[in-house]
Amino acid sequence: MKETGPRSVVLALLAICVVALTLRTVWLRADPPVAGAVGIVWHDEGAWVHNARNRALWGTWRTDAWNPVFVAPVFTALEYASFDVFGVGTWQARVVPVASGLVAVLALAAGLFAVAGARTALVGALLLAINYPFVMWNRAALMESTLTALIVCAWAAFAAGERRSAWGAVAGLAAVLAWFTKASAAFFIAALAIASVWALLRPLTTEGAPDGANRRLGTMTLAGLAVSALLIGAVFVLPHWQEYAFYNWQMSVTRKPEYTVKAIIDRASWLPVVQGIFSRMPLPTAAGLFGLVGIVARWRTATAGERLLVLWLAIGLADPVVHDSGHERRYVMFLPALVALASLVLTRSMTAIGRRTSPVAPRTLGGDALMAIALLPSLYLLAGTLLRPAFLVDIEAGDLKTVVRLSAAIAVVAALALWRWRGILIALIEPRVPASWLAALLVLSVGWNGFEFLVWAGHRRYVNYEASVAVGQALPAGTLVQGKLANGLSLENRIRPIFVGNGFGNYEDRLRRDDVRYILTYDLPAIGFESSNGSGLIQGILDHYPDHRTVATFEVDETPSPDRAVLIDKRPASP
Repeated sequence: MKETGPRSVVLALLAICVVALTLRTVWLRADPPVAGAVGIVWHDEGAWVHNARNRALWGTWRTDAWNPVFVAPVFTALEYASFDVFGVGTWQARVVPVASGLVAVLALAAGLFAVAGARTALVGALLLAINYPFVMWNRAALMESTLTALIVCAWAAFAAGERRSAWGAVAGLAAVLAWFTKASAAFFIAALAIASVWALLRPLTTEGAPDGANRRLGTMTLAGLAVSALLIGAVFVLPHWQEYAFYNWQMSVTRKPEYTVKAIIDRASWLPVVQGIFSRMPLPTAAGLFGLVGIVARWRTATAGERLLVLWLAIGLADPVVHDSGHERRYVMFLPALVALASLVLTRSMTAIGRRTSPVAPRTLGGDALMAIALLPSLYLLAGTLLRPAFLVDIEAGDLKTVVRLSAAIAVVAALALWRWRGILIALIEPRVPASWLAALLVLSVGWNGFEFLVWAGHRRYVNYEASVAVGQALPAGTLVQGKLANGLSLENRIRPIFVGNGFGNYEDRLRRDDVRYILTYDLPAIGFESSNGSGLIQGILDHYPDHRTVATFEVDETPSPDRAVLIDKRPASP
């Protein structure tokens, strides 16, 4: 098929950007979805922009013992820039993830263009631009969007580095910045380092000939990683080592997950079913997983960008397995990788990508043990993704055994069948998709994501925003208020929240803060619902002040059940 002309590509990409920006900015103060949720915890927004808000309002980064700047300095700096330019508020906080989402779309297009040409780049950009879970996360003032955008930038730069090795240094820098946005980017740094070492030790072209460009790419990327890490470490980490170590290791790793063998096996088996983010994007998930298997099957002749896509997913999925597969935020950073793999699969037969095309031969499938290893977990992820909606009632009740066992059985049977009839497998991982089929698939995908967005738009609410405004009307500027929900409801007012975490933040002196008169918490669905250990933490503070009284209540929106925030006066004045 004739390749798209440069002018048409630019116009199409501009149109995609307009769509992406519209979906991410319209009704920007509206609450994240509760019905058909995508895992966004809205009251975390105020907590994670706390230091940026402090700096913008009070001229200092730190006002209490909760300082996530040491977890996410890049995200905090960007949020402060937004507050400094536009003022403090809900939509201002969400400008950063909106911009991050748009950057991710453009970077994905650039990377796919380097790997496979313009048509693949446009398909990938469109699929990511309208991806409903990604759109919604791009509308929430949380770190995941910025983290993901930097990972996509690193991948795109590495993919471009095959032609100009200097891009490898950019890839290293972007990966390090992703780490300093959220430490869960450690997996991608490992993936990038492995891909770079492979390029150094096995510097081959896609035809298997020696290639000095790959060796230079590996060198520049490793240099970019090392130099960026050393510079940021010297400027930021070492001067604040105690706080940095606490937030990134003791709080984020030591305190949270169980590391028993059973816990790790459980988290691994839950990956496709405990959360529904993959089930919301069946086309990119299915095509992407088969694309991953196809790249593994021709690993030695795949491009550097293709290999990094595989490592992005394969090593990245270790993060929720090790830490926590029960929160949907752990999966956001995989969405562009699946979209990129799906785009390569869907457009490979249509796109003139010259020497970069390396079809899978039957003898390759028979002799490649790595491909066999990749096939079974990919089929398990796909089976769980497709079965999850049918077992939603059981999953919500906490029973995951049935769907996990059925998914595993289907994956084993399907793997044996595809291995036996390899022609079918080849057709799945290297399909010949007619242009009309591709257009139909894109229409279905765009239509499904558009439908999900319209459902949310038709039921959108602003109660969280209105509650934050109401808190500002109830309390004067500068009022000290205890509780994590005080942070969550701080964006549309000038209160001074005092974050109380479970063993961190302002936990140690929580019962001695008589200078803090008020506390903000949930009382529906349960007292202290926002706390990591349920009601115990907040209830303990309330028990310490037995004469407390309710000052006001505010409707908020966090769960499908009725939610209510309550402002409590801990030390009411005597009559």
